[in-house]
Amino acid sequence: MGNTKNTTTNITRRGFFSGAGAAVLSFTIIKPSLVRGTQANTRIEAGCIGLGGRGRMIAGMIQQHGGYQITAVADYFEQVAKAAGQQFKVPESRCFSGLSAYKKLLAGKVDAVFLETPPYCFPDHVEAAVKAGCHVYIAKPLGCDVPGCLRISKMGQKATADKKVFLADFQTRTDPFYIEGIKRVQAGAIGKIAMLSSEYNDESFSDPPKTATIESRLQNLIWVNDNDLGGSYLVNAGIHAVDVALWIAGSPPVSAMGCSRIARNNPNGDSHDVFSVTYEFANGLILNHRGEHLRNRFEFRCDCFAQGQDGYLETGYTSRVRILGNKTGYRGGDVENLYPRGAERNIDTFHKSIINGIYDNPTLEPSVNSTLATILGREAAGRNTKLTWDEVIRENIGFEVDLTGLKA
Repeated sequence: MGNTKNTTTNITRRGFFSGAGAAVLSFTIIKPSLVRGTQANTRIEAGCIGLGGRGRMIAGMIQQHGGYQITAVADYFEQVAKAAGQQFKVPESRCFSGLSAYKKLLAGKVDAVFLETPPYCFPDHVEAAVKAGCHVYIAKPLGCDVPGCLRISKMGQKATADKKVFLADFQTRTDPFYIEGIKRVQAGAIGKIAMLSSEYNDESFSDPPKTATIESRLQNLIWVNDNDLGGSYLVNAGIHAVDVALWIAGSPPVSAMGCSRIARNNPNGDSHDVFSVTYEFANGLILNHRGEHLRNRFEFRCDCFAQGQDGYLETGYTSRVRILGNKTGYRGGDVENLYPRGAERNIDTFHKSIINGIYDNPTLEPSVNSTLATILGREAAGRNTKLTWDEVIRENIGFEVDLTGLKA
């Protein structure tokens, strides 16, 4: 593994747009019993809820996959919904807008929904989709607060019981180098793990002055600056690195302590943007997480290291995965274009799970735990105190989003 990398290797999550394409696949014959209201020899009817930057990218990948047909779209903003409808050849009568757009989409009957809205919407959208009998594909994080996460956990369990697919779209968990490297570490390749270190660094998003309603906060990732809408920079972005650490650890943490602050220029949202959080696990394992979101030209990084008694594991969202050890190692390789490729793999897994009736839904529990872990970290660091997992669950503090003045 040399030092020379493809220039495409370092595409950042935010810098990728919908131009990258998945290979177009042939039509898949689907069992009539698995797809409601359709005949065999057809495609899964998909509804896309949330058609902003990533939502439009995901919709493009769904269309290019070949195993789906987008039959309905929904977005709060009418012009966004209509533009997506035109792009994906959805009849105008099936392009919905406003706060109730998701309800109208679900009332029109689709087989599967793809949820790509600000995460404060997810608990309501997931509950409605599961009760409507849909398969659910959801972006991270799974919520902004503890009550929301617990609702989604409950609905995900209901989806499993109802024989529906529920998939959370973390890209790292699809990468073959990550999968193999972490498998080897969990099998003892580096000995007993003593400490985990994770970091997530990127620039902040635009944070303009607030207006009379929250409508101005619902586009262009402005909502990441608001704890009630996006969960915070730690919950919405840092979760990628924390999720890898929890994957390695094999369990959620029992406590967190740390510090955080707002350091970006001219802030208007309440999310902190620099974090230093120490998590502790039941077996004594320590995770140190640091994150910063400042427009200071520091490069994008989403990394996690596992320090063991006999070696270490290195993982990087835009770099590489490898193991160096006293007794054994793993060459691994460069992680290339994980942002689009991970989504493509998840969309394909979602499709295969539906047509083959695979309802084990393995991403549900770890994705709920990663979201709750970052909420725990946000709360502990924001209060500058030590807080246990059980305490934050017991507090069950939820956000009330002010929807006054928004279009129904």
